[in-house]
Amino acid sequence: MARRPVFHEVTETTPRSTPAGGMIDAGHKTGRGWVRVWLMLLFVMVVAMIALGGATRLTGSGLSITEWKPVTGAIPPMDAATWAAEFEKYKQIPQFAQVNPDMDLAGFKQIYWWEWSHRLLGRLVGLVWALGFVVFLATKRIPTGWTPRLLALGAMGGAQGAIGWWMVHSGLSGEMVRVASYRLAIHLGIAFAILGLIAWLVLSLGRSEAELMRARRAGERKLFSMTTGLMHLAFVQILLGALVAGIDAGRAYTGWPTMGGEWIPTEIWDTTLGWRNFFENPALVQFVHRMVAYLLTIFAVVVFLRARRSPHPVTRGAYVAMIAAVAVQVLLGIMNVLHASPLPLALAHQIGAVALFTLILRARHHARYPYETSVRGTIR
Repeated sequence: MARRPVFHEVTETTPRSTPAGGMIDAGHKTGRGWVRVWLMLLFVMVVAMIALGGATRLTGSGLSITEWKPVTGAIPPMDAATWAAEFEKYKQIPQFAQVNPDMDLAGFKQIYWWEWSHRLLGRLVGLVWALGFVVFLATKRIPTGWTPRLLALGAMGGAQGAIGWWMVHSGLSGEMVRVASYRLAIHLGIAFAILGLIAWLVLSLGRSEAELMRARRAGERKLFSMTTGLMHLAFVQILLGALVAGIDAGRAYTGWPTMGGEWIPTEIWDTTLGWRNFFENPALVQFVHRMVAYLLTIFAVVVFLRARRSPHPVTRGAYVAMIAAVAVQVLLGIMNVLHASPLPLALAHQIGAVALFTLILRARHHARYPYETSVRGTIR
């Protein structure tokens, strides 16, 4: 190798290397988009799962399948003998004797298909996650540092299946004719936690890691903190909504703004129930759900007013969408109370909760990672 002089003149002909790109995103640019599409598919499937689960509960179909067979249970009854055997199993649980003693095989098939469809969709969600994760892992398309997050998503989905059976089992023996409301709340709460995690990951994958790092420096800490509190309160309200649905408390008091003509119903506390009033007393459960709804609405307005001072147009727009969803959800809640929660309205209210929770998360993400703005407009 030839020696170079100490003083070497650098001319325009001297080759210079130019950086190919940021090291943070190197090697994983092509993977982010595909992983994001995969997560968006999972998001849609989980939303459908929540809606179908709500329909299963509202139609009283959740106890129609009395066994948990994760693999073979995907195959429904295929002949008359198998249908008769399934119906015979259903006849052994308290719900048949106390609620549906006159049900025939045709009626049983109707509730069976609701529950079977719900379980099948859950299996499909797990399959889509597993196939996607294995393919992306094998082809090294998972962004750096994202493997634990995607694994956590799968673990939550697996736990959700087990908790679903734990919920169903509560209504198969003893004196209960429906699933335990607190187990229903846990089951729904985990579904929303999964949905929220997917939404956050999708939003983050929509931008490069370098862009997220730059945006975080311009983040609005106070607004982010307030929105985090709002997100937690919305999650609590969702759990309370599950308690209402679990004991059909939404059909017990159909007046608004009063309950049975009273601001505080006289049946709000049953001394024989004790602490179980919070899970089994329709008056107390619905009253608490209403009060938290008022508190959530007020807090959302406060957060929205704070967001109006944001210097970032995209962030302000996200909070406009959020407060609009709050208004729609309040209206749906009132209509459900006035009409004793018919199936279409009740499902609309549940989907409204999904939309509101997602839009709160989106606004929260924009508060933490705002889009850069300049005199020419928003930089995306």
